[in-house]
This record gives sequence, structure tokens and C-alpha cells, in this order.
Amino acid sequence: MALPKIGNMAPAFTLNNQDGKPVTLKDFRDNKIVVLYFYPKAMTPGCTTQACGVRDNKAKLSRAGVVVLGVSPDPVDRLRKFREKEKLNFDLLSDEDHKIAEKYGVWGLKKFMGREYMGVNRMTFIIGADGRLKHIMEKVNTKTHHEDVLEMVRSLG
Repeated sequence: MALPKIGNMAPAFTLNNQDGKPVTLKDFRDNKIVVLYFYPKAMTPGCTTQACGVRDNKAKLSRAGVVVLGVSPDPVDRLRKFREKEKLNFDLLSDEDHKIAEKYGVWGLKKFMGREYMGVNRMTFIIGADGRLKHIMEKVNTKTHHEDVLEMVRSLG
């Protein structure tokens, strides 16, 4: 799958959040920088580390004009449990049919313990308030993701 091009309009989406309410990318236009991060599966060690880093730094991200949305192929119920268990303070979006992951080029072949399967490759997309893609983080460190995002947003001005 090809990644969207930086400078182009970010692929549009409407996905249900952990409460079953629709969240649309264009709702943030002219208002916020959107950090859209794709992760493989809720309640797994790396994904929990990444989500808790965002949770613990939400105030800093908000001051930088950022809204964070996490996207995974998990069903809404699992996202709700994940959010409650980890006391997450941002929306998690369900992409069960992985159509949005495909639009963003993050759905692909993965390998784990000698097994190959299709799944979400962990990546982050920074989308400007104008709706255009500003940056793609293809290599994501789950422990420093929140710091890396803040640094990138600040460098983009």
C-alpha cells in the first residue's frame, strides 16, 4: 500500500469512537492539528505504552493546538474497555474493516514469530488545521511517541 503524499489533503474518514459516536476528520478543520496514530491492537504492551504516553502528555499536546486520535482495527467495545482500563483521555477510533488503514497505507503484511499475516503497521500522521498532511512518522517508538510528536509539531511551526 502506498502512503498518502505530504502536502496533499489527508484522506477523509468518519469512524466510531469508543462510545460508538462518529468522529470525522473535517470536524477539526481550521481549528486543530490532528495527530492520527494507527496502532495494531488495544490492550497489548506496546500499544498501552504508546497510549499512556499520550494520556500523560495531553495537556502539553493541547497547548500545542493538537488533538490526538488513535485508530485500530479493534471493535468499539474493546476500545471502550481499553480507554476505561488505562484512563485514556482522548478518542480511540474503530476501523474494523481496515478501510481507513488502507487509505493511509498502513494495512499490510506483518511478521511475528515466523508467522505472516495482514495487520496495521504502527505509524503516525500529522495533519494540519488546513486538512493537509504535514508529516508521516513511519518509525514509531512507543515509549517516546508523545515526545516525538510534540517535537515534530513544534518544528512544523
